[in-house]
Amino acid sequence: MEATLEKPKAQMKNRTIRRVAVLGSGIMGSRIAAHFANIGADVLLLDIVPKEINAAEQAKGLTTDSPAVRNRIVNEAFQTMLKASPASLYSPKFAERVKLGNFDDNLKEIATYDWVIEVVVERLDVKRSVYERVEQFRKPGTLITSNTSGIPMHLLAEGRSEDFRRNFCGTHFFNPPRYLRLLEIIPGPDTDPAVIDFLMNYGDLYLGKTTVLCKDTPGFIANRLGIQSLIQTIRVAEELGLTVEEVDKLTGPVVGRPKSGTFRLSDVVGLDTTVNVAGNLVKMEHDESRASFELPASVQKLMENKWLGDKTGQGYYKKTKDEKGQTQILALDLKTFEYKPSQKVKFSTLESTKAIDNLKKRFPVLVAGKDNAGEFYRKTFADGFQYATHRIPEISDELYRIDAAITAGFGWQLGLFETWDAIGVKKGLEMIEAQGQKPAQWVYDMLEAGVDRNAEPSFYKVEGGKRKYYDIPTKSYKVIPGAEAFTILENLRGDGPSNKVVWQNADASIYDIGDGILNVEFRSKMNTFGQGVSEALNKGISLAEKDFRGLVVGNDSAEAFSAGANLATLFMFAVEQEFDEVNLMIAQFQKLITRLRYSSIPVVVAPHTLTLGGGCEAVLHADRAVAHAESYIGLVEVGVGLIPAGGGTKEMAARASDLYQSGDPELNILQNVFMNIATAKVSTSAQEAREMNYLRSTDQIVLNRSRLLAEAKQAAIELADNGYTQPKPRTDIKVQGKTGIALFKAGLTAMRMGRYISDHDMKIADKLAYVICGGDLSAPQVVSEQYLLDLEREAFLSLTGEKKTLERIQSLLTGGKPLRN
Repeated sequence: MEATLEKPKAQMKNRTIRRVAVLGSGIMGSRIAAHFANIGADVLLLDIVPKEINAAEQAKGLTTDSPAVRNRIVNEAFQTMLKASPASLYSPKFAERVKLGNFDDNLKEIATYDWVIEVVVERLDVKRSVYERVEQFRKPGTLITSNTSGIPMHLLAEGRSEDFRRNFCGTHFFNPPRYLRLLEIIPGPDTDPAVIDFLMNYGDLYLGKTTVLCKDTPGFIANRLGIQSLIQTIRVAEELGLTVEEVDKLTGPVVGRPKSGTFRLSDVVGLDTTVNVAGNLVKMEHDESRASFELPASVQKLMENKWLGDKTGQGYYKKTKDEKGQTQILALDLKTFEYKPSQKVKFSTLESTKAIDNLKKRFPVLVAGKDNAGEFYRKTFADGFQYATHRIPEISDELYRIDAAITAGFGWQLGLFETWDAIGVKKGLEMIEAQGQKPAQWVYDMLEAGVDRNAEPSFYKVEGGKRKYYDIPTKSYKVIPGAEAFTILENLRGDGPSNKVVWQNADASIYDIGDGILNVEFRSKMNTFGQGVSEALNKGISLAEKDFRGLVVGNDSAEAFSAGANLATLFMFAVEQEFDEVNLMIAQFQKLITRLRYSSIPVVVAPHTLTLGGGCEAVLHADRAVAHAESYIGLVEVGVGLIPAGGGTKEMAARASDLYQSGDPELNILQNVFMNIATAKVSTSAQEAREMNYLRSTDQIVLNRSRLLAEAKQAAIELADNGYTQPKPRTDIKVQGKTGIALFKAGLTAMRMGRYISDHDMKIADKLAYVICGGDLSAPQVVSEQYLLDLEREAFLSLTGEKKTLERIQSLLTGGKPLRN
């Protein structure tokens, strides 16, 4: 979108955001404040002053002049945010970065802040009144943005000063701001282009967001497409007589979308929120499909009943307690409007895709289904595709922005045009026309132009390792702007010179990602360590040592970095009492993980999301870890009756040793390490992983997942350029021997007597204490890494012979749930 006023960009070059003021402390405001605290900003969070005191305040003798009363609204909102799950802060201590106040007493303080974000109620008159007050204190040049989800920028900025208008635009975060990656940037008619350039870059680099430039149109991009899709999905469900559970199954992970599906998502968001947005969108006279925003019958009925979802205790689902006090999930019958126990869902179409792991290959099978599931997909996909085509150029000039907004805003793995590509452009067009609809003319023009007549037409293609989108005005393919900053492994696969795969097997691939760096990508189920992954890691290190400068271990599209070791083979050997094989397996895994550190080239591991067990041990042994902020890292082996034996216990003993001071404190450090492993504690963020010492101070944390591999590659280059030399195995690890073991045994005995742990829990913890303390040594002393690795292996081996350990492993393998026995 072109801004109407020109201004030199020079003044923007040194803009730095250190202090951010957030006006409005509701669900969005408090969580936006939390995310700025996450990245290290000093935050001022303000809200209105209550008009009168409540009963509790009156009982304390407080008045409307009391600070506690004047800040009651912001204080309560902030406390609600702190207690919410999942957490909005990377670490509870980051709450100290947020100062609370109110508009009457503290608004003047915004004069010292670099960015003012308005997040008050979605009413034009209220927002304008806030801006009137902001202009009294805001210093010229300060960024001022609105988190509105749909009020036009030109209306918000009306009547404001020229400096205000030049520095004003929309910054629409999605809830929860920490987790959802979309940040829509919406210029106003007078916004300085340099402001937009700055925010597009800042949102990406510092806030970890997919920043999407939007036009100042109703609902912007994500809500316009997302709400249309949601309402049409409900309409088709009613038409086909599908149940709430069936629709949620059809619109969940099987199509690369969140587990919540459609109706559960509506309950979480709140039906009133959806209805309010739809109510505004249905008024758009210029939208040829505005009738698609009219409320389906079930939505109207729910609104009448005030069954709005989680906030009212019931919506499409309702939680109750059965006679035994167990929680029971009831689902709404869309025909009778009565609740009934939630039923399992079965469709032959879904059964036929169970063996198809590749999401893109799943879509052609789904739309070819002969049952109600297939018909549902054909109707909903066709409608979504055609609607998106007609929104260009109204809401976006480029189709890739539509996909970027919908995937980042709603957690979809593939956008609408990406899904259409997976089905096939011509097949998708047939589906649309079979529903009596037509896409925009530019789709027919694209097919007629036949940019590449030797290939299936597509909205995206990869050429020379770069992903390109179909540009409608020029009828050609253009590189997606900004993508050059990312390392995208999918773009390095395929035929011709762009194929950078140097080695692969069924479970992993090794890529040449340029500048002398290799990348090992796992592709096993949940990226667990099995024979194929282990082979690839060994091969990757060998290839890098021979012909390259460094190695990165990471992936850019999986749901887990690694969920740990593949337990199936271990379970088979243990059941057959093939303990020599188990011993060999552990020794080989220790050798593999240790090789990550003791190779002649730098190895950088790039964890994200689930990084458990062996995945955590890989992180612990990297020369450097470059972790995504949302990394959930932990040594969880005790959950299956074992202890970490891929060097994890050894490494944590070594890290405790490095932190030791003289006297008592070192046992406190060791006790923290012990409890983290013994309770299988998993970090809730990379920051917490750092506090748990799974990440070191020298390891990096990256906010934007899309940048993770590029940052890891750069770290490998830096290590190589700085003269990396192969380290030597350590012989200086201080362990506590009998002193530490006695401490842990006393605590464990008390826990067993209090029935907090079982006999088997205690046996596992005893083994862990023995290893982490260096065995039955008479006094604290220094030992080698190999000494601790041998203790690890012996303890692990003995536990595999325990019946209760095998029961725990079997429970996880067969039911996917940990067993406490």
